[in-house]
Amino acid sequence: MTPMQYKALTASGQLPASTFAPGTLGPSLDGGYVSMQSRRIYIGGIPFGIAGDQMVDFFNQKMHEQGLAVGPGNPVLACQINIDKNFAFLEFRTHEETTAALAFDGIILMGQPLKLRRPKDYVPTSASDVGLAPGSLSGGIAPCVSDSINKIFIGGLPNYLTDDQVKELLQTFGQLKSFSYLKDPATNLSKGYAFCEYLDGNITDEACAALNGMQLGEKRLVVQRASIGAKTQQVSSQQINNVPVVPQLPGLDAQKVATGAVNPFKMGKPTEVLCLMNMIVPEDLMDDDEYEDILEDIKEECSKYGHVRSIEIPRPMKNPSAGVTIKQEDGNEVTEPNFIMGPGVGKVFVEFTNIGDCQRAMSTLTGRKFQNRTVVTQFIDVDSYHRREL
Repeated sequence: MTPMQYKALTASGQLPASTFAPGTLGPSLDGGYVSMQSRRIYIGGIPFGIAGDQMVDFFNQKMHEQGLAVGPGNPVLACQINIDKNFAFLEFRTHEETTAALAFDGIILMGQPLKLRRPKDYVPTSASDVGLAPGSLSGGIAPCVSDSINKIFIGGLPNYLTDDQVKELLQTFGQLKSFSYLKDPATNLSKGYAFCEYLDGNITDEACAALNGMQLGEKRLVVQRASIGAKTQQVSSQQINNVPVVPQLPGLDAQKVATGAVNPFKMGKPTEVLCLMNMIVPEDLMDDDEYEDILEDIKEECSKYGHVRSIEIPRPMKNPSAGVTIKQEDGNEVTEPNFIMGPGVGKVFVEFTNIGDCQRAMSTLTGRKFQNRTVVTQFIDVDSYHRREL
């Protein structure tokens, strides 16, 4: 039966009118209407004829797959379906799981993209309702992130990352106004996700687009506006359906990424060569003495995980036309820079004698800090490395 046939039969009286599927919505965890609304999500565009328990099972599975459940058991309690208008409401057990689930906006179910939003009568709650631990952070960053249009959800964080490391990654794009890294109060272990807001709200979309899909170790980040499920410039369903979003990191050739020649998130089969990104910037490599110090530091660190066969750190090349003024077609004049950024500048390549050592290095170094930058890693084809196709 199609939706139009169902509505026609209902209008003619051949089927009883039913606004919501009966028996699908469980009791609220408490009697407060505002509290209940903070734990509900509107879902539009649901497949016709789908049952409430199917919706519950689908989202419980996705929440567990992405590590968004705050504890054992299922985060989705119940589903209420409006058959006539093809939408549903999901009820979650906690406010924070509800907010995290908004990252699934645009996810495909039975061939149809779903639209996830807060209910229209949703009233933003205080940070204490989200279960955030009290405390204070340095640098004038508020420890509680209130619900607003610029509140950002960051999911899929590896447990080994500290508060400072996550903040350092986020502050690549600008000054933070507030930041909360959620932890289990009993064990003080990370729950794998955080919330933040930038001082400049205009940064929100830029940060989400760059960070969403970033590979950190064995995990991939889910980064999106959180509070009201608003869409960012990059649709979150891209990440859910494994279409990567390119981060703006030193060492990535944006043109090669755009043409598909380079996929920064495709870890592929482990090899003997490890590429370290976001570890250095071209300015670090200008001075010969500083370059040698960096080379020695990296070799010493990587030798802890196995025998290092070679290290390659591409440097900017001196420009023979440095200082020359060139007049462009539009009449503007530009001066040639002192250095030219060649292939691979901003990356570090480390070749180990065997794959096992390289894997150990990748597992340990991913997410580590080097000169106050969070390291991102990737395996590199050995033949490409020796051909200097960096």
